[in-house]
Amino acid sequence: MLATSPVRYKGILRRLHNKMTSALAFLIICQVAFYTTVSSKRVCGRPPITDGIDASALKRVYEVGEEVTLSCDRGYLPSTATPGRIACTDTGEWTQSNLACSPKTCPISRPLQPLAMGKTEVPFKSVLNYTCDDGYIIQGANEARCLHDGTWSNPPPLCKAVNCPLPKPPTDGRVVHDKPFTGTVSYGQSWTYECNPPKAPTYERGSCMANRSTTEPPVCREVSCPIPAGIPNGFITFAVMRQHGYKEKVKYACNEHYVLEGEAQIQCQNTGNWSAQPVCRAPCTVGIKRGRIFYNAKKLWIEDLKPNRVIHGEPVVFYCLNKAESCGYPVASTCNDGALPIPECFEEPGRLEYNLRHTTLPSEIAMCAASPPATPTNHTE
Repeated sequence: MLATSPVRYKGILRRLHNKMTSALAFLIICQVAFYTTVSSKRVCGRPPITDGIDASALKRVYEVGEEVTLSCDRGYLPSTATPGRIACTDTGEWTQSNLACSPKTCPISRPLQPLAMGKTEVPFKSVLNYTCDDGYIIQGANEARCLHDGTWSNPPPLCKAVNCPLPKPPTDGRVVHDKPFTGTVSYGQSWTYECNPPKAPTYERGSCMANRSTTEPPVCREVSCPIPAGIPNGFITFAVMRQHGYKEKVKYACNEHYVLEGEAQIQCQNTGNWSAQPVCRAPCTVGIKRGRIFYNAKKLWIEDLKPNRVIHGEPVVFYCLNKAESCGYPVASTCNDGALPIPECFEEPGRLEYNLRHTTLPSEIAMCAASPPATPTNHTE
């Protein structure tokens, strides 16, 4: 057996070491290359979605090239008939989708539209809350939700008036209902309390209230009103000057050419006072010396208005001049209890102009196509 020399043995070890170093370096390079290749491969995260898109089947991570078909969730309508298909690109981003989902709507019934500020429909998932006014009880659900199919979860409820027990009549009196009833009275129903003459109730009206109770009956007592007073420019007709009992009446009238304003008859009330007296409104005088007016369907020179009197509430038309257009235009004024305002635009002509050149007055020339803006009137005292 040949012995290997130390020098040869060292050479073998050196070559073996060099080969092992090269193999190890190659292995390291391969691992680095493999790691770089794997780590540089991109992926896509969960696709970006807008409101209404169904996200129940979407994954968190997708490989390059994977595709996803987007669809609208229940209760939403797609903006396009074609499927919303997107793909994961090698940049780690998704392709664009043209899919948009809009919520379905539920119609609002016409009686509720004023309360909904004029809206005729509301989107999916909207909620309507119903309440009844005081004195009414809700019958049905107090809430309705807009469902995915465009219908409401509950129909509108009904509001039924609460019932009250029958009112008790006053002692020495009775109850007179405004309208027929059966067994009970409903919220809002009213009645009148009456007493046996000559007595009067301390109050005359009662009703069924929101808390399901009725007005307590009044007390019947004797009432009288003082001798009725006269009114300016008027008189009492066919009345004896004495105290009057409850509900007795007195009638008024006005002097000639005066207009009665208010109720002609007054009545003795349960308080011992008379109801409001009427007023006699005075006639007016047209306060111009020269000019032409339109009154009582006639165009008149002021001197032809005989007598110079306008009844309260009646209009008188004066004629003004539009200097820019050289045309006339009418302005109305109304008699108000003895006062007839003269329009500020009216200019009373001088004596010479009125007598010799009356054809040039605003009332006689061509009328303007349109009247200028209204101006204040001069109020007579």
